[in-house]
Amino acid sequence: MRGQPGFWDIEGRYGRLSDAGDPLEKLNTIVPWEVFRKPLVKALQRSDGAKGGGPPYDPVLMFKVLVPQAPYNLSDDQSEFQIHDRLPFMRFVGFGIADEVPDAKTIWLFREHLAEAGAIQNLFACFDKHLAKAGYLAMGGQIVDATIVAAPKQRNTEEEKAAIKAGEVPEAWKDRPAKLRQKDRDARWTVKFSKARSAAEGKPQPIDIAVPAFGYKNHISIDRRHCFIRGWSATSAAAWDGAQLPEVLDRQNTGSKVWAGTAYRSKKNEDWLEGSGFTSDIDRKKPKGRPMSERTSRANVRRSVIRSKVEHVFARQKGPIGAFIRTIGIVRAEAKIGMVNLAYNLTRFVWHQGRSASA
Repeated sequence: MRGQPGFWDIEGRYGRLSDAGDPLEKLNTIVPWEVFRKPLVKALQRSDGAKGGGPPYDPVLMFKVLVPQAPYNLSDDQSEFQIHDRLPFMRFVGFGIADEVPDAKTIWLFREHLAEAGAIQNLFACFDKHLAKAGYLAMGGQIVDATIVAAPKQRNTEEEKAAIKAGEVPEAWKDRPAKLRQKDRDARWTVKFSKARSAAEGKPQPIDIAVPAFGYKNHISIDRRHCFIRGWSATSAAAWDGAQLPEVLDRQNTGSKVWAGTAYRSKKNEDWLEGSGFTSDIDRKKPKGRPMSERTSRANVRRSVIRSKVEHVFARQKGPIGAFIRTIGIVRAEAKIGMVNLAYNLTRFVWHQGRSASA
């Protein structure tokens, strides 16, 4: 029977993990984590100078605790468990076997402070500056799209739904603070359309199927050259995509062209793009009561080939990353969505750097 594991036992296990290609080790090695320290410290400063509790964990270390939550779809409780249980997570964050690991409550509070300070946008912008310094300039124009990020469905009465839509608190909740805390009044229902094929008349034809969805929306723009997310915003799922166009476009992109779906085409957006120095290549809508011309149809097909790049981003976020909103309210949802977008850029940066090293 063996005794306590020694230093060489742990190092041997770490070595085998490295040989197997631990993705967290690659992330830890390639990403310059210290670039996040300044915005983290600024966001976590207490304006009243109050002190209390035990010694705080290093802010960069705590930030690294949050990062794997997006790629591995972890809750705070699961994050605490994984750091305790899995050597790759322990090594990534920077803990030793004997170190005290932050519990789920500490992780939650850390993210709350970042959310309340609106720090995720600053952290995202900070890494975007690093991308530019590393040679990954926003180039080739930009592609804009949005996707729904699901949240736990709310079971409300029609009266409660009407009050929420009016921006009010339902009467039945006012004297029940515990219930009110568990109700998300910012998330919304919407309908998304997915493609299917109909076998009518023996000939399969593509048709749109309406699927109800509840939650929030992640609006993003990516640069065509490197496919990094360069701008983003978070709204309820019912928000109109086109209204977010000015919010997500990146003015630093060296290309002026903007590609987007028909939801973004409006006279207001076209005028704004022209006045802001952008060149619209947004899909055109089918004329009412008339078939779409062959020329317009071909142009839309050409645009769709370019726009498909943004679908790869969403496929990554909803596949391996598995984006899902477990929190309540738009402020926390924005922090969650922002971390998902930042995590995508971090892993994309590792991929680019690995490809450059191989070349």
